[in-house]
Amino acid sequence: MYPELKATIERLGTESELIAPERRQLLEAIATWVDQRLASNVGADLLFICTHNSRRSHLAQAWAAAAAVYQGIDGVRCFSGGVEVTEVHLNIVDALIRQGFIVDGSDGPNPAYMVNIDPELEPALCWSKLYDDPENPQKDFAAVMVCSDAEEACPFVAAADARFSLPYRDPKEADDRPEEQRVYDERSLEIAREMVYLFSKVK
Repeated sequence: MYPELKATIERLGTESELIAPERRQLLEAIATWVDQRLASNVGADLLFICTHNSRRSHLAQAWAAAAAVYQGIDGVRCFSGGVEVTEVHLNIVDALIRQGFIVDGSDGPNPAYMVNIDPELEPALCWSKLYDDPENPQKDFAAVMVCSDAEEACPFVAAADARFSLPYRDPKEADDRPEEQRVYDERSLEIAREMVYLFSKVK
């Protein structure tokens, strides 16, 4: 794992007291689902869903994957999707880079980014897509709703083995404002802290 990313995760692992008790319960429920899947010798696929698949779902995908690698948990795969297709917001890419990921990207109206956790591992490929895109799992996965809009717009996710509501505030509220970078960094670290806590609870 890249040293700066590892250092970020190690620091966040000491901050679980910043997670509200009700949030810890939600995260522990997801960890229990992951435990059950792995104990049954089947993989645990997590599909993080927000409306536009442009911000929060990609942060959750990247940090969940990194937290699983940090904990040495095999068999977990992380994906993201939305109910509309837009593009991965550049502020998300910048926040991940500042916090230790190595990110390579492409040009175009809906660019794809390779989010690297460790030089020895395949990167996660992130681009904006529908939650039921063929590149996402089609059955036996957990749908994790990370924004209230997606929760309302997507009340049923076909073939999901489990569904969890884990909403986060949208950092886009700070776009083009002086506090933009701070808000994106804070939201990224909030999601990271919770993903680190989640995977610390996986046996």
